[in-house]
Amino acid sequence: MNPDPATLPPPQGEGFVLRPWRRDDLDSLLVHADDAQVSRALSDRFPYPYTRADGERFLEGQVIDLEHPVFAIEVDGRAVGGIGAHPGRGERGHGAEFGYWLGQRLWGAGLMTRVIAAFAPWAMQRLQLYRLCAMVLDDNPASARVLLKNGFEEEGVQRCAVYKHGHVHDLRVFAKARRSLQDAT
Repeated sequence: MNPDPATLPPPQGEGFVLRPWRRDDLDSLLVHADDAQVSRALSDRFPYPYTRADGERFLEGQVIDLEHPVFAIEVDGRAVGGIGAHPGRGERGHGAEFGYWLGQRLWGAGLMTRVIAAFAPWAMQRLQLYRLCAMVLDDNPASARVLLKNGFEEEGVQRCAVYKHGHVHDLRVFAKARRSLQDAT
């Protein structure tokens, strides 16, 4: 018997814990978020420099809706990144877009690959999704590799979709889909 999707706890994995953000994450958030290399591939909601006021607004739920599944990625007791999904509405309520980031000090060790391997099936089951997608800037091949390693398929490119730091960028679209809620993710 499958568990009730509404009661599924956040997923965990090798070397990390996903959990809700807490007010006491502020100092760790500032250490990992105040990095030009981290913010370059994210929306402008994630500024650089990343100030204490930015962190406080985020943790108070003023930047994104923390009611949706939005988790801190915890390693060794400290928040080092984040991942979250934003479900669609109306006729698009069966899908969600998700995003993620990780402090640069942890890049290159396979951590985000493991995080998405735990998060994606959990989100699809918890939110009863048929589709989970992510958008990746054209100059972020590492993020694209993480998604491909986790069974996401590249569906196409939104040309000239983002203007960031004086440059126009394409957005690569990746998705994982299933035809029924019983299908494996």
